[in-house]
Amino acid sequence: MKKKQKRGVYKKVKNTSFVIREQTGLNYCVDQQVQQHHLNSEYFVTHHKLIIGNCMSMEEIQNESVHLMVTSPPYFNAPFDYKCVFKDYGQYLGVMSKVAKEIFRVLQSGRIAVLNIDDMLINGEKFPIVADATRIFLKAGFRYRDRIIWKKPEGYLRISRRSGVMLQNPYPMYFYPDNLLESIIIFQKGKFDYRSIPKETRETSKIDLKEFQDKKWFMTLWDMVNVLPGATLEKDIATFPEELPYRAIKLFSYKGETVLDPFAGSGTTMKVARDLGRNSIGIELKEKLISIIKKKLGFEGQMQLHNSSDTFNVVIRKEKYAHIG
Repeated sequence: MKKKQKRGVYKKVKNTSFVIREQTGLNYCVDQQVQQHHLNSEYFVTHHKLIIGNCMSMEEIQNESVHLMVTSPPYFNAPFDYKCVFKDYGQYLGVMSKVAKEIFRVLQSGRIAVLNIDDMLINGEKFPIVADATRIFLKAGFRYRDRIIWKKPEGYLRISRRSGVMLQNPYPMYFYPDNLLESIIIFQKGKFDYRSIPKETRETSKIDLKEFQDKKWFMTLWDMVNVLPGATLEKDIATFPEELPYRAIKLFSYKGETVLDPFAGSGTTMKVARDLGRNSIGIELKEKLISIIKKKLGFEGQMQLHNSSDTFNVVIRKEKYAHIG
Protein backbone atom coordinates (compact mmCIF):
# COMPACT_ATOMS: atom_id res chain seq x y z
CA MET A 1 0.00 0.00 0.00
CA LYS A 2 1.50 3.32 -1.07
CA LYS A 3 1.30 6.36 1.12
CA LYS A 4 1.48 10.07 0.44
CA GLN A 5 4.98 11.43 0.36
CA LYS A 6 6.04 14.77 1.75
CA ARG A 7 2.55 16.16 2.34
CA GLY A 8 3.68 19.75 2.90
CA VAL A 9 1.70 22.28 4.90
CA TYR A 10 -2.05 21.89 5.34
CA LYS A 11 -4.30 24.84 6.04
CA LYS A 12 -7.95 24.54 7.08
CA VAL A 13 -9.98 27.41 5.68
CA LYS A 14 -12.56 28.75 8.11
CA ASN A 15 -16.27 28.50 7.37
CA THR A 16 -15.78 25.94 4.63
CA SER A 17 -15.94 22.19 4.58
CA PHE A 18 -12.91 21.71 2.38
CA VAL A 19 -9.20 21.99 2.82
CA ILE A 20 -6.73 23.91 0.72
CA ARG A 21 -3.30 22.40 0.88
CA GLU A 22 -0.37 24.58 0.00
CA GLN A 23 2.54 22.30 -0.68
CA THR A 24 6.09 23.42 -1.24
CA GLY A 25 7.48 19.93 -1.76
CA LEU A 26 7.30 18.32 -5.18
CA ASN A 27 6.59 14.68 -4.36
CA TYR A 28 2.98 13.65 -4.25
CA CYS A 29 0.98 10.60 -5.15
CA VAL A 30 -2.69 9.73 -4.97
CA ASP A 31 -3.59 7.88 -1.80
CA GLN A 32 -4.49 4.53 -3.30
CA GLN A 33 -6.16 3.32 -0.10
CA VAL A 34 -8.59 6.24 0.00
CA GLN A 35 -9.23 5.94 -3.72
CA GLN A 36 -10.15 2.25 -3.43
CA HIS A 37 -12.45 3.02 -0.51
CA HIS A 38 -14.29 5.53 -2.67
CA LEU A 39 -14.64 3.03 -5.48
CA ASN A 40 -16.47 0.79 -3.06
CA SER A 41 -18.75 3.55 -1.78
CA GLU A 42 -22.17 4.53 -3.06
CA TYR A 43 -21.04 8.12 -3.47
CA PHE A 44 -17.74 9.06 -5.06
CA VAL A 45 -15.80 11.49 -2.95
CA THR A 46 -13.45 13.17 -5.41
CA HIS A 47 -10.16 14.99 -5.03
CA HIS A 48 -8.96 17.83 -7.23
CA LYS A 49 -5.48 19.21 -7.41
CA LEU A 50 -4.33 22.34 -9.22
CA ILE A 51 -0.61 22.79 -9.90
CA ILE A 52 0.51 26.30 -10.76
CA GLY A 53 3.54 25.85 -12.97
CA ASN A 54 4.83 24.77 -16.36
CA CYS A 55 3.49 21.43 -17.61
CA MET A 56 6.72 20.52 -19.40
CA SER A 57 7.46 18.98 -16.02
CA MET A 58 4.83 17.02 -14.08
CA GLU A 59 7.14 15.99 -11.28
CA GLU A 60 4.36 16.10 -8.65
CA ILE A 61 2.56 13.29 -10.45
CA GLN A 62 3.66 9.71 -9.95
CA ASN A 63 4.38 7.40 -12.89
CA GLU A 64 1.24 5.73 -14.31
CA SER A 65 -1.09 7.34 -11.75
CA VAL A 66 -3.44 9.05 -14.26
CA HIS A 67 -6.28 7.23 -16.04
CA LEU A 68 -7.15 9.80 -18.74
CA MET A 69 -5.66 12.97 -20.18
CA VAL A 70 -7.93 15.57 -21.79
CA THR A 71 -6.59 18.94 -22.84
CA SER A 72 -6.55 21.73 -25.38
CA PRO A 73 -3.01 23.13 -25.61
CA PRO A 74 -2.09 26.51 -27.09
CA TYR A 75 -2.54 26.70 -30.86
CA PHE A 76 0.99 28.06 -31.45
CA ASN A 77 0.75 31.89 -31.55
CA ALA A 78 -3.01 32.07 -32.19
CA PRO A 79 -3.88 35.73 -32.81
CA PHE A 80 -6.62 36.04 -30.20
CA ASP A 81 -5.32 33.86 -27.38
CA TYR A 82 -1.56 33.21 -27.63
CA LYS A 83 -0.14 36.04 -29.74
CA CYS A 84 3.70 36.06 -29.64
CA VAL A 85 3.87 33.55 -26.75
CA PHE A 86 6.42 31.43 -28.64
CA LYS A 87 9.43 32.92 -30.42
CA ASP A 88 8.99 30.52 -33.35
CA TYR A 89 7.27 27.31 -34.43
CA GLY A 90 10.30 25.20 -33.52
CA GLN A 91 10.12 26.34 -29.91
CA TYR A 92 6.40 25.53 -29.82
CA LEU A 93 7.03 22.00 -31.09
CA GLY A 94 9.80 21.58 -28.51
CA VAL A 95 7.36 22.43 -25.72
CA MET A 96 4.78 20.02 -27.10
CA SER A 97 7.40 17.25 -27.24
CA LYS A 98 8.29 17.65 -23.57
CA VAL A 99 4.63 17.75 -22.54
CA ALA A 100 3.85 14.61 -24.60
CA LYS A 101 6.70 12.72 -22.89
CA GLU A 102 5.40 13.68 -19.46
CA ILE A 103 1.83 12.70 -20.36
CA PHE A 104 3.11 9.31 -21.50
CA ARG A 105 4.98 8.87 -18.22
CA VAL A 106 2.09 9.69 -15.88
CA LEU A 107 -0.63 7.87 -17.84
CA GLN A 108 -1.43 4.29 -16.90
CA SER A 109 -0.74 1.59 -19.45
CA GLY A 110 -3.61 1.11 -21.87
CA ARG A 111 -5.14 4.52 -21.17
CA ILE A 112 -6.15 7.40 -23.42
CA ALA A 113 -4.86 10.90 -24.19
CA VAL A 114 -7.35 13.26 -25.87
CA LEU A 115 -5.95 16.34 -27.58
CA ASN A 116 -8.19 19.15 -28.88
CA ILE A 117 -6.08 21.10 -31.34
CA ASP A 118 -6.04 22.46 -34.86
CA ASP A 119 -3.90 24.03 -37.54
CA MET A 120 -3.33 27.76 -37.20
CA LEU A 121 -2.96 30.62 -39.63
CA ILE A 122 -0.38 33.17 -38.45
CA ASN A 123 0.42 36.20 -40.60
CA GLY A 124 -0.69 34.44 -43.76
CA GLU A 125 1.17 31.16 -43.07
CA LYS A 126 -0.73 28.01 -42.15
CA PHE A 127 1.02 25.82 -39.56
CA PRO A 128 0.23 22.04 -39.66
CA ILE A 129 -0.17 21.67 -35.90
CA VAL A 130 -2.41 18.58 -36.04
CA ALA A 131 0.08 16.65 -38.18
CA ASP A 132 3.05 17.73 -36.06
CA ALA A 133 1.26 16.99 -32.76
CA THR A 134 0.37 13.53 -34.06
CA ARG A 135 3.99 12.89 -34.96
CA ILE A 136 5.14 14.14 -31.54
CA PHE A 137 2.74 11.90 -29.60
CA LEU A 138 3.68 8.88 -31.70
CA LYS A 139 7.35 9.59 -31.04
CA ALA A 140 6.59 9.83 -27.30
CA GLY A 141 5.33 6.23 -27.44
CA PHE A 142 1.57 6.54 -27.98
CA ARG A 143 -0.52 4.63 -30.49
CA TYR A 144 -2.74 6.66 -32.80
CA ARG A 145 -6.31 5.57 -32.01
CA ASP A 146 -8.68 7.97 -33.73
CA ARG A 147 -9.51 11.44 -34.95
CA ILE A 148 -12.80 13.24 -34.44
CA ILE A 149 -13.80 16.49 -36.08
CA TRP A 150 -15.52 19.05 -33.88
CA LYS A 151 -17.96 21.13 -35.94
CA LYS A 152 -19.04 24.48 -34.54
CA PRO A 153 -22.28 26.26 -35.45
CA GLU A 154 -22.02 28.40 -38.59
CA GLY A 155 -22.74 31.50 -36.53
CA TYR A 156 -19.45 31.08 -34.66
CA LEU A 157 -16.74 32.70 -36.78
CA ARG A 158 -13.91 34.66 -35.25
CA ILE A 159 -12.03 35.43 -38.49
CA SER A 160 -14.97 36.00 -40.82
CA ARG A 161 -13.07 38.66 -42.80
CA ARG A 162 -10.83 35.93 -44.17
CA SER A 163 -13.41 34.56 -46.57
CA GLY A 164 -14.45 38.11 -47.42
CA VAL A 165 -11.33 38.45 -49.57
CA MET A 166 -13.18 36.51 -52.27
CA LEU A 167 -16.11 38.96 -52.15
CA GLN A 168 -13.76 41.82 -52.87
CA ASN A 169 -11.71 39.88 -55.40
CA PRO A 170 -13.96 37.30 -57.15
CA TYR A 171 -11.12 35.71 -59.09
CA PRO A 172 -9.14 32.46 -58.82
CA MET A 173 -6.45 32.27 -56.08
CA TYR A 174 -8.33 34.52 -53.61
CA PHE A 175 -10.10 31.66 -51.81
CA TYR A 176 -9.48 31.46 -48.02
CA PRO A 177 -12.23 29.54 -46.15
CA ASP A 178 -13.34 30.40 -42.64
CA ASN A 179 -12.64 27.59 -40.20
CA LEU A 180 -15.58 26.02 -38.38
CA LEU A 181 -13.76 22.80 -37.50
CA GLU A 182 -11.28 21.65 -34.91
CA SER A 183 -9.59 18.31 -34.40
CA ILE A 184 -9.87 15.96 -31.46
CA ILE A 185 -7.04 13.46 -31.80
CA ILE A 186 -7.03 10.40 -29.59
CA PHE A 187 -3.94 8.44 -28.58
CA GLN A 188 -3.52 5.31 -26.50
CA LYS A 189 -0.65 4.08 -24.36
CA GLY A 190 -0.38 0.41 -25.24
CA LYS A 191 -3.42 -1.82 -24.90
CA PHE A 192 -6.13 -1.70 -22.27
CA ASP A 193 -6.86 -4.71 -20.08
CA TYR A 194 -10.67 -4.73 -19.98
CA ARG A 195 -10.64 -7.40 -17.24
CA SER A 196 -8.76 -5.08 -14.88
CA ILE A 197 -11.91 -3.12 -13.98
CA PRO A 198 -14.13 -4.59 -11.22
CA LYS A 199 -17.69 -5.41 -12.26
CA GLU A 200 -19.14 -2.94 -9.75
CA THR A 201 -17.04 -0.09 -11.16
CA ARG A 202 -18.02 -1.01 -14.71
CA GLU A 203 -21.70 -0.86 -13.79
CA THR A 204 -21.51 2.50 -11.99
CA SER A 205 -19.69 3.97 -15.00
CA LYS A 206 -22.03 2.56 -17.61
CA ILE A 207 -22.64 4.84 -20.59
CA ASP A 208 -26.20 5.99 -21.31
CA LEU A 209 -26.80 4.47 -24.73
CA LYS A 210 -29.76 6.78 -25.42
CA GLU A 211 -27.48 9.80 -24.96
CA PHE A 212 -24.79 8.05 -27.00
CA GLN A 213 -27.19 7.54 -29.89
CA ASP A 214 -29.24 10.74 -29.65
CA LYS A 215 -26.12 12.95 -29.65
CA LYS A 216 -24.39 10.78 -32.26
CA TRP A 217 -21.25 10.15 -30.25
CA PHE A 218 -20.63 7.17 -32.54
CA MET A 219 -19.72 9.45 -35.44
CA THR A 220 -16.35 11.02 -36.23
CA LEU A 221 -18.13 14.37 -36.60
CA TRP A 222 -19.28 15.95 -33.32
CA ASP A 223 -21.58 18.98 -33.45
CA MET A 224 -20.85 21.05 -30.35
CA VAL A 225 -21.48 24.70 -29.48
CA ASN A 226 -18.36 26.52 -28.35
CA VAL A 227 -18.13 28.84 -25.37
CA LEU A 228 -18.95 32.35 -26.55
CA PRO A 229 -16.17 34.94 -26.14
CA GLY A 230 -16.62 37.01 -22.98
CA ALA A 231 -18.45 34.35 -20.96
CA THR A 232 -18.33 35.17 -17.24
CA LEU A 233 -15.57 32.74 -16.23
CA GLU A 234 -13.84 32.60 -19.63
CA LYS A 235 -12.83 36.20 -20.30
CA ASP A 236 -9.43 36.33 -22.07
CA ILE A 237 -9.06 32.54 -21.67
CA ALA A 238 -8.95 30.07 -24.55
CA THR A 239 -11.71 27.62 -23.74
CA PHE A 240 -13.52 24.59 -25.05
CA PRO A 241 -17.12 23.56 -24.31
CA GLU A 242 -17.90 21.30 -21.36
CA GLU A 243 -19.43 18.87 -23.83
CA LEU A 244 -15.97 17.93 -25.13
CA PRO A 245 -14.40 16.69 -21.85
CA TYR A 246 -17.84 15.36 -20.85
CA ARG A 247 -17.84 12.94 -23.78
CA ALA A 248 -14.15 12.06 -23.39
CA ILE A 249 -14.42 11.39 -19.65
CA LYS A 250 -17.57 9.31 -20.06
CA LEU A 251 -16.12 7.29 -22.94
CA PHE A 252 -12.59 6.73 -21.61
CA SER A 253 -12.61 6.63 -17.79
CA TYR A 254 -14.38 5.00 -14.88
CA LYS A 255 -15.83 6.64 -11.78
CA GLY A 256 -13.25 7.26 -9.07
CA GLU A 257 -10.38 7.47 -11.57
CA THR A 258 -8.13 10.47 -12.18
CA VAL A 259 -8.29 12.85 -15.16
CA LEU A 260 -5.40 15.15 -16.06
CA ASP A 261 -5.51 18.46 -17.94
CA PRO A 262 -1.96 19.84 -18.31
CA PHE A 263 -3.27 23.09 -19.85
CA ALA A 264 -6.07 23.64 -17.33
CA GLY A 265 -7.04 27.19 -18.34
CA SER A 266 -10.31 28.03 -16.58
CA GLY A 267 -10.63 24.45 -15.30
CA THR A 268 -13.33 23.10 -17.63
CA THR A 269 -11.94 19.55 -17.68
CA MET A 270 -11.52 19.53 -13.90
CA LYS A 271 -15.08 20.80 -13.42
CA VAL A 272 -16.57 18.12 -15.62
CA ALA A 273 -14.43 15.46 -13.94
CA ARG A 274 -15.92 16.43 -10.59
CA ASP A 275 -19.44 16.45 -12.02
CA LEU A 276 -18.89 12.90 -13.27
CA GLY A 277 -17.37 11.48 -10.08
CA ARG A 278 -13.75 11.50 -11.22
CA ASN A 279 -10.69 12.99 -9.51
CA SER A 280 -8.75 15.61 -11.43
CA ILE A 281 -5.31 17.15 -11.70
CA GLY A 282 -4.89 20.44 -13.55
CA ILE A 283 -1.68 22.26 -14.41
CA GLU A 284 -1.88 25.95 -15.22
CA LEU A 285 0.81 28.57 -15.70
CA LYS A 286 -1.23 31.58 -14.59
CA GLU A 287 -1.66 31.90 -10.82
CA LYS A 288 -4.39 34.50 -11.29
CA LEU A 289 -6.69 31.74 -12.59
CA ILE A 290 -6.82 29.93 -9.23
CA SER A 291 -9.95 31.78 -8.09
CA ILE A 292 -11.70 31.21 -11.45
CA ILE A 293 -10.92 27.49 -11.42
CA LYS A 294 -12.00 27.19 -7.81
CA LYS A 295 -15.30 28.88 -8.56
CA LYS A 296 -15.90 26.85 -11.71
CA LEU A 297 -15.34 23.59 -9.82
CA GLY A 298 -17.87 24.63 -7.19
CA PHE A 299 -15.46 25.10 -4.30
CA GLU A 300 -16.50 28.68 -3.67
CA GLY A 301 -19.97 28.71 -2.17
CA GLN A 302 -21.54 26.00 -4.35
CA MET A 303 -20.72 23.01 -2.20
CA GLN A 304 -24.34 21.92 -2.02
CA LEU A 305 -24.18 20.94 -5.68
CA HIS A 306 -21.59 18.24 -5.01
CA ASN A 307 -20.39 15.85 -2.38
CA SER A 308 -19.32 18.07 0.54
CA SER A 309 -16.37 15.76 1.28
CA ASP A 310 -14.69 16.57 -2.04
CA THR A 311 -11.36 18.37 -1.74
CA PHE A 312 -9.54 21.01 -3.76
CA ASN A 313 -5.79 21.42 -3.34
CA VAL A 314 -3.39 23.94 -4.82
CA VAL A 315 0.32 23.48 -5.37
CA ILE A 316 2.22 26.62 -6.27
CA ARG A 317 5.71 26.04 -7.57
CA LYS A 318 8.42 28.49 -6.74
CA GLU A 319 9.61 28.53 -10.35
CA LYS A 320 6.21 28.45 -12.03
CA TYR A 321 7.20 30.92 -14.73
CA ALA A 322 10.30 29.08 -15.86
CA HIS A 323 11.29 29.74 -19.48
CA ILE A 324 9.22 27.67 -21.89
CA GLY A 325 11.97 26.94 -24.40
